[in-house]
Amino acid sequence: MYILRMFIIYFSEFCMLYTIGINIFYNGQMLIASLDMFSYLRKMKASDYKRYIDSKNMIPISIIVPAYNEEKTIVDNIKSLLALNYFEYEIIIVNDGSTDFTKEKIINEFNLKKVNQPIMQSLPTNEVAGIYRSNQYEQLIFVDKINGGKADALNAGINVSVYPIFACIDADSILENDALIKLTMLFVENPETIAVGGIVRIANGSIIKDGKLMEMNIPKSNMAKFQIIEYFRAFLTGRTSFSKLNSILIISGAFGAFNKRVVIECGGYKVNTIGEDMDIIVRLHKAMKDQKRKYKIQFLADPICWTQAPETMKDLRSQRRRWQIGLFDTLISYRRMLFNPKYGKIGMVTLPYYWIFELIGPIVEALGYIFIPLAYLFGLLAFDSFITFFVIAFLLGTTLSMGSILLEQITFRKYSSLKETLLLVLFGVLENLGYRQLTVLFRVEGIFNFRRGRHSWGAMNRKKFVSSKEKKDNDK
Repeated sequence: MYILRMFIIYFSEFCMLYTIGINIFYNGQMLIASLDMFSYLRKMKASDYKRYIDSKNMIPISIIVPAYNEEKTIVDNIKSLLALNYFEYEIIIVNDGSTDFTKEKIINEFNLKKVNQPIMQSLPTNEVAGIYRSNQYEQLIFVDKINGGKADALNAGINVSVYPIFACIDADSILENDALIKLTMLFVENPETIAVGGIVRIANGSIIKDGKLMEMNIPKSNMAKFQIIEYFRAFLTGRTSFSKLNSILIISGAFGAFNKRVVIECGGYKVNTIGEDMDIIVRLHKAMKDQKRKYKIQFLADPICWTQAPETMKDLRSQRRRWQIGLFDTLISYRRMLFNPKYGKIGMVTLPYYWIFELIGPIVEALGYIFIPLAYLFGLLAFDSFITFFVIAFLLGTTLSMGSILLEQITFRKYSSLKETLLLVLFGVLENLGYRQLTVLFRVEGIFNFRRGRHSWGAMNRKKFVSSKEKKDNDK
């Protein structure tokens, strides 16, 4: 009994220190990100980047869109890509054995015909059943293949592509017109750049017409509102700060660009994993460090990709479990890099951070929610300490959310009205009173389901993008 009492006491104190420590670390990231973002905005203010829109000197780029059962959003996705401000690019839609009407919708909408086109097999993939093109949209290529998963579809797209840089974008996403040029500028400015990620924002509630974002709105779904705050923290603070240190470990599969030659040299995307977007970045770091080559992997908070966020508890649970399994899989695969000085900041700082805070953190936090109240109930923890812990944890978490919202409002100000800002502030406070704890439990569940779920993507319920007419009809 004595041992159990002492364990509860010490573990409760550890959970308190851990929770406070991780929140202080996150707020430190926000400070680094703020300095970097202000520097970027000053640079863009002095840069006339739009002059590159029609420039023949810009690097041509291939856009690869893996699609599996995306009939509700794929047409809007393609239309947005066809409308991009960029001189020379191709769009490669890879239908990964869809069982719905994805293939038929694309062929009919864009008047595609099957063609004889040779493919350079730089990377092994499942069989390609056919390639389709259109006389009306010369830059559009449709690849129909046997199902092999997202990574396999991306590898097939790389094989078909002809340009030295490729960008990957999810089929439920929409790019802003200037997104591609801002992203590609980093490859032009620094030849050592091998990968660049763009920010991903939530499109739920916004009006999309012919693939263009016509009106940006706060989503009606409370679940989606919470995720706006999460995305602010993850992209504006977390990834921006790691990018500043050239130690970013993940570029979202929703929107990122890569040096094709380097990716092929590394063997392309890893199949049979649900964390292919993180795996490819860690593998690029490892390859560059092993070969002692200079390189940069960067993140930009400006080139914007709009995507759909889950609006139901079931979809959110599936997504967060999947993300955690993908994280676990990648960390296990590259465990030999951990605390290995050969890999510099990646081995000594970034990977330990992901192991301690991102992987193990949810377990510690979840146990803290159990043991700290138990310690108080059994008289092992003073009431003052009990209250102080929760107040500090709440305030630090809220400070991080408020800081992320403030950073967004100072820099890009996509949500400009006072009503929208106040609503975000409200949800930034409320997320610490249940939503955050819920996502922690989903992540813990992902860890314990690692072996069973590491090869299974699951499915998220997609919704058709809302047009202005449909919005008026819904509001009646």
